[in-house]
Amino acid sequence: MKIISTAEAARRLNVSPSRVRAMIKAKRLKAMKVGHEWLIDPTSLDAVKDRKVGRPRKARKASKR
Repeated sequence: MKIISTAEAARRLNVSPSRVRAMIKAKRLKAMKVGHEWLIDPTSLDAVKDRKVGRPRKARKASKR
């Protein structure tokens, strides 16, 4: 099994390494921690690859008329 670092995962997903760590923390990306480094199975990148960019929109309040 080949594993990659957060920096390599960030390069493949076109995001920052801190964003990769945030996805790991939010349990959207599977990883295992060895010492101080997170290691990621490249096949798990497919789960977050087709995500939408940016923050989700807030729900609009209904207008009172």
